[in-house]
Amino acid sequence: MSEERRFTAETLISLPRFAGLALSNDGERLVASVVRPDKKRRRLVTSLYELAPGAPPRRITRSAPGEGAAAFAPDGSLLFVSRRPDPEADEEERETGERPALWLLPPGGEARPLAAPPGGVEGFAVARESGDLLIAARVRPGGAGWREDAEWEKARKEAGVEAQLFEGYPIRLWDHYLGPRERHLYFAPLPEGEDERIEEPRELLSGTPLELSAYDITPDGSTAVVTRWSTHEDLAARVMELVAVDVSTGEVRTLADDAWYSSPRCSPDGRRVVAIREERSTPERPGDRSLWLFDLSTGEGRNLLEEFDLWPGSPAWSPDSNIVFFTASCDGRVPVFRVPATGGSAERLTGEGAFSDLCPAPDGRTVYALRSTVGEPPHPVALDTAAPEEAPRRMGSFPELERIELPARIRRVEARASDGTRVPSWLLLPKDATPEKPAPLAVLIHGGPLNSWDGWHWRWNPHVFADDGWAVLLPDPALSTGYGIHHIRRGWGRWGEVVYDDLMRAVEAAAELPEVDGGRAAALGGSFGGYMVNWIAGHTERFRALVAHASLWNLEGFHGTTDLGTWWEREFGNPYQDPSRYRENSPHLRADRIKTPMLVIHGELDYRVPVSEALSLWTSLKRHGVEAKFLHFPDENHWVIKPNNALLWYRTVLAFIDHHVRGRRWRRPELL
Repeated sequence: MSEERRFTAETLISLPRFAGLALSNDGERLVASVVRPDKKRRRLVTSLYELAPGAPPRRITRSAPGEGAAAFAPDGSLLFVSRRPDPEADEEERETGERPALWLLPPGGEARPLAAPPGGVEGFAVARESGDLLIAARVRPGGAGWREDAEWEKARKEAGVEAQLFEGYPIRLWDHYLGPRERHLYFAPLPEGEDERIEEPRELLSGTPLELSAYDITPDGSTAVVTRWSTHEDLAARVMELVAVDVSTGEVRTLADDAWYSSPRCSPDGRRVVAIREERSTPERPGDRSLWLFDLSTGEGRNLLEEFDLWPGSPAWSPDSNIVFFTASCDGRVPVFRVPATGGSAERLTGEGAFSDLCPAPDGRTVYALRSTVGEPPHPVALDTAAPEEAPRRMGSFPELERIELPARIRRVEARASDGTRVPSWLLLPKDATPEKPAPLAVLIHGGPLNSWDGWHWRWNPHVFADDGWAVLLPDPALSTGYGIHHIRRGWGRWGEVVYDDLMRAVEAAAELPEVDGGRAAALGGSFGGYMVNWIAGHTERFRALVAHASLWNLEGFHGTTDLGTWWEREFGNPYQDPSRYRENSPHLRADRIKTPMLVIHGELDYRVPVSEALSLWTSLKRHGVEAKFLHFPDENHWVIKPNNALLWYRTVLAFIDHHVRGRRWRRPELL
């Protein structure tokens, strides 16, 4: 491959990333969120582009902070969230700092701020017919409104107070503490005047971001449907209930409180809501996931996917309210399905590819979506639901994505588990790999663990490794989604036993291929994948190098420091009563057996897998004399997102495995 055609980490990070779609009510305008690095590659910036068949994307918003979360109002105005400064704000207002606000871009006009609560806008939903708004914003506990919240914030700032007092659980989520404000859900009509703003909307519900997780509003604006954390005294017994709120009276009706509900979507006729329902898991069995439909007048609910053995996501209604479209991971792909709202079998509409962001058009047959594969970044397409056998029609994209040339041949391979179950994988081979010149093997283990290698990946991109000459194995062992509930049950609570065995069998099957040099191999993973790397480290010397990113090390300690420790009791039980499952699956108990060189990577702002896990792992490695390096990111969370940090991540990882597996000279990446 010529130098100009190489697919390096720099190439990957410079590519535009489609990250969301929004369709106007009349179906005439399709807008995409597109993410790019800023000029100095210090951060990613999201902008909005309008798409049209046969034409390149046209940028319609432009600011340094960026814009996202786009949705259309009934009159064709575009609503979005941005941290861009208010051009009419006074100096004192600007000193409070840039907070995400709700903006409105009318057809043919200029964008203006619509709602700017002191704690920032965390999300919104718009009623399809009336234009009424649901706005999620953070305000101080017990606050009377946005003005009072602004005064409270000013008093805290002048007093130099940053302390927070917590009374509930959890107190932090992902990469931030949940205080000092809590999430409130507000209702407001869409302002009609050009200079009119939303100053003090009517409050509907209050709680933490977890307690008010997802929401939608009926087309006429009369009913809000919200998922919220139940108030069961036993934290481990809480679920995400589904409630309907009468906007005029504030009355709250519980539609369902027996499972974890997410992604509520109100039907275009306003009569029903569909939501993803996940059964509450126990250490004895994982809960299954399905799609449930509820009648908003009677509250009656039923399962739309009785005989469907895959896990649905991204539900979207047809314009006539008769069909629900959804996606589901399926054997290394994420196809689009449809199911009648009256009940019946789900029909698959697409073949190859991973689809997301479904936008059914008013014509009743077109569905816009983003499509990717393991070998192609996301790009916008249009599906013809009346002719599902036809390939999706590509919409206008960027030249960088259209002329991309990737360095690998991709094939589907599989192994057999000890119980005979198939263990599928994607295998990427460098184009110059032959039986005479086999490529060393890099095994990338996915996180989750309820996840799958079923589409393009920005953070763990296998093509960057293939460009460096590696054969890359992407295995889907037990616990991976897309293979039915049985594949998940096999590994439930048996990470170190069943999942480990599946992985090793997938590795050996790939190593037998003539184009693969199985004697030179490295294993790498993040989150749960990092956990599996740590488990591998204490159980085999099969690999010459190991990379553990954001990895779990001591499961007992992890329960008390992760943001949602009680979530793990679904699989491993109550550690205060019986810690045996945690100990049986904890890699730290085999620290004295580790011999393989390891690269440990962690972000300081990671609250899902706290940095204490990496520090404990690092101490264990150095205490036992293991050759190791620790790449620490003070400004990253569970993911490495900032472009320059991502470049350093790839350069360090490749240099480490190249040195230990291929015998190349170790070179410390510049700036480290």
